[in-house]
Amino acid sequence: MRVCGVEIKSNEAIFVLMDMDDGLVGLPDCRTVRLQLTKDHVQEQMQKFHFTLQKLMTDYKVQHVVIKERPQKGKFAGAAVGFKIETVLQLLDDVQTHILNGTEQKEILKRNPLAVDYADTGLKGFQQNAFMTAYAFVMKR
Repeated sequence: MRVCGVEIKSNEAIFVLMDMDDGLVGLPDCRTVRLQLTKDHVQEQMQKFHFTLQKLMTDYKVQHVVIKERPQKGKFAGAAVGFKIETVLQLLDDVQTHILNGTEQKEILKRNPLAVDYADTGLKGFQQNAFMTAYAFVMKR
């Protein structure tokens, strides 16, 4: 099973690819670890963003996209552009999209702690939340 963990921050999506095979977790390389949506009010930019994401998911044979949930209201609410990014991810063909809330993620990680330190994964620091989201999802399954 191949999963793409996603954290949406402002106008960008941060990605981590993760494989789960016979109980072993793998982190395949990915040509794109973050993608910005600029000029979200321009149709061509939205279409280009969608095409780029679709191509990425198809090329890496991603089966599940897991998005870290963001609040819609309140002090820590996500920005409107972020919800557009989330919508594009949900509309991708041949990919199941899941939204994992923070409480559920914490419970899963509590039951299934990481076997290695995050620094030893070789991922960038800004990818940590996307990694934890993908890891929680594969441990849930």
